[in-house]
Amino acid sequence: MSRRRSIGLVLFLIGLFPFNRAMALEKPDVTYKIFQFPANMIPRIDGNDDDWAIVPDSYWIGMDQMVNDHDKTAKPDPKRFDARVKVGWVKGESRLYFLYEATKSYWDFGLPALHNDTFEIVVDADRSGGPLTAEQHPDVKSIGVDNLRLTFQNTHAQNYHTFTPAQDKDWCMVWGPQKWLKDLPYANCAYNYNFKPGESGKLVMEFFITPFDFASADGPDHSTISKLTENQVIGLCWAFIDYGDANAKSDKFFWNLSDQHTMYGNASQLCQFKLMPLEDKFKKPIAANWSFKIVNMDRRLVAFTDQSEGNPTKWNWDFGDGTTSTEQNPIHTYTKSGWYTVVLDVEGAAGKSRRTKVWEILLR
Repeated sequence: MSRRRSIGLVLFLIGLFPFNRAMALEKPDVTYKIFQFPANMIPRIDGNDDDWAIVPDSYWIGMDQMVNDHDKTAKPDPKRFDARVKVGWVKGESRLYFLYEATKSYWDFGLPALHNDTFEIVVDADRSGGPLTAEQHPDVKSIGVDNLRLTFQNTHAQNYHTFTPAQDKDWCMVWGPQKWLKDLPYANCAYNYNFKPGESGKLVMEFFITPFDFASADGPDHSTISKLTENQVIGLCWAFIDYGDANAKSDKFFWNLSDQHTMYGNASQLCQFKLMPLEDKFKKPIAANWSFKIVNMDRRLVAFTDQSEGNPTKWNWDFGDGTTSTEQNPIHTYTKSGWYTVVLDVEGAAGKSRRTKVWEILLR
């Protein structure tokens, strides 16, 4: 089967199953928060947590929220293993930032294979829901595991097997054929720790990922990046996989944020996370901003839209051609072609603000 036909099969299969966004995620009464970083305070991926000091403690998600899938009555022992996570985003970007901090009495990461203490993440930004791994596909027997791994796995939602920490290997394993997802510019990771395999200590891991509504094995040019918007609720979940020690035959603990073990391959079992607005202390009292759309190029008709923050009550537009308007969202006709610099002045109870866009509008 050709790669193009394979992609067509994926789209067809996705259309067959009712993975709609109204499907209930687990923990419906809980919506976790994703902190919005100001655009001038985007965290550096350097393994240090100082960039995250501005994030309130209420954004921490710790072991008290996790379920031990192997023994649901067991309580976490902080002397043996303790971990917590913060998640952030930046308005205008399509990235999710993570800060993972953990202390363990025995870190297992000395082997080159999959056997490695792990922070496993699954993201479904558009909440399309449904299976994302071959084994959980409803028609796995008729289509075949191998075909689905190449054409279906990780396409509409993504699983990242991030190693905590990685030693002499990539920082994560992408659970699908889209290996480019873990590389720049779509992801990046950094660690901070001073222990060796088998020792105790604290790990700080900082990274970002880029969620995709459709991630193709053919690469990013054939894929669709998820658009992240303020107040949007996305599907997200993670698990802490603790292998215990290098002689263990299987993982001893699978601490899960979802109450469904199979969340690693089924996006309908993820948790709800909300992309929060800026915290009040990072907002300007009043900030002018605007956008425009050329409605008719032949008539040089341009529609302006006020996007100011801070509840202005007065607007003054200078269209750059000697004319002005006091409407909030004016529509203006230019009589001549050329480049135009437009200025918007706004005023409200919080004060005044101006936004100029130089040579933004080009009309012929």
